[in-house]
Amino acid sequence: MQTDPKTGNNVLLFPEAVLELNETAQDILTRCDGRTVSEIIQALTEEYDVDPETLAADVRETLADLQRRKLIELT
Repeated sequence: MQTDPKTGNNVLLFPEAVLELNETAQDILTRCDGRTVSEIIQALTEEYDVDPETLAADVRETLADLQRRKLIELT
């Protein structure tokens, strides 16, 4: 993840493209530091006042989308 110098937004760079991240995706990816998906969900649940089931679905959907695009690798 890098910061776009023109916009100041966080982006993922990959061959011949840039993916601008929304706040949710950024919050999820910053926690992809060896934590499990469940640990990421728990951390976000503690930080935000949202329905845990909705948050869990959003996290899994975001990670699955990034994995489909081959931008992350889930183990």
